[in-house]
Amino acid sequence: MTTLRPKTTTLRPKTTTLRPRTARGFNSPSPAQTAARYLLLVLVLLLVIGPFLWQLSTSLKGPAEDVYTSTPSFLPAQPSLGNYGKVADTVPVWTYALNSVVVAAVCITGNVVGCTLAGYALARLRFRGARLVLGLFLATLVLPGEVTIVSQYVLVRGLGLADSLAGVALPGAISMLNVLLMRTAFAAVPVELDQAALVDGAGVWQRLWHIGLPNVRGMLSVIVIFTFIGAWDDFLWPLIVLNDPQKYTLTVGLQYLNGTFSANPRLIAAGTMIAFLPIVVVFAVCQRFFFKGVEEGAVKG
Repeated sequence: MTTLRPKTTTLRPKTTTLRPRTARGFNSPSPAQTAARYLLLVLVLLLVIGPFLWQLSTSLKGPAEDVYTSTPSFLPAQPSLGNYGKVADTVPVWTYALNSVVVAAVCITGNVVGCTLAGYALARLRFRGARLVLGLFLATLVLPGEVTIVSQYVLVRGLGLADSLAGVALPGAISMLNVLLMRTAFAAVPVELDQAALVDGAGVWQRLWHIGLPNVRGMLSVIVIFTFIGAWDDFLWPLIVLNDPQKYTLTVGLQYLNGTFSANPRLIAAGTMIAFLPIVVVFAVCQRFFFKGVEEGAVKG
């Protein structure tokens, strides 16, 4: 008698290796959208940097190169710094630059000190008429600068500051927009810090110096950068106030190149680069403080 044993078969489960797929979030852009964004950024970069690079290339071209050729070359065939020397020999460019530095220094000092004090007073101090003062500051932003330029000139002339660098710098010594920016920066600092300092016996100046200023360094850098650019590039107001050519600022004094060397764009481009380079230097020096202040936020941890 034989015993039949059932055959047992072991079924091994099939294992399939699943490759992880890169999951995109709901708002994650597709590769096509990312490529379109980068293409748009490159286009904007060319539109912004292109004129600057072209002026730089023109200022370095030698006298034998034709600037008006139908197929202009971006890179100069005979690069030379002689155009910058000719600009300095034709107009007193260093005197004009010094005048612009004086005007910019007065404007930066006035905005840093005045706007800081005014912004802290509007944000932290309680006094009668604070809302009215804030409303007046906001109202001044509605009017463009060309509307008040006549009254500014009458005021400067009445003070005896016409045809002087002080008269050029006075209207830009305090900007209402910078006051509002400083007020916003001080208002972002928690009130509890001031209250704790007040309990410890700190006065207004101590709270401003030890609590307010360390938390608004980023905004101060913004004010310094934009005040310098506005004072350095201003052309209309110095042209109205100043009569003595020795007191001209750089932007006004370089206009002599348009009349004297109207057929030589190399010197005009060199003068433009001379006026532009200080802005690059100031921004390069202050931008790290600006971005550092933005990364730290309104309150240090």
